[in-house]
Amino acid sequence: MKRSLLPILCCPVCKGDLELRVTEENEVEILKGGLFCAACRVEYPIEDGIPDLLPRTPEE
Repeated sequence: MKRSLLPILCCPVCKGDLELRVTEENEVEILKGGLFCAACRVEYPIEDGIPDLLPRTPEE
């Protein structure tokens, strides 16, 4: 996932802002990490550069 995408991404549940949490990246993109929604208290994972923004509940 490229950092330039962050301003256009939002939480799929509440449409709120997402906080980027990077675990691994290279010079081109973020490879692992998460997109955290503080309002919903849910983190959407980023694996192999692909964000998984499927709606989920905090328990998942």
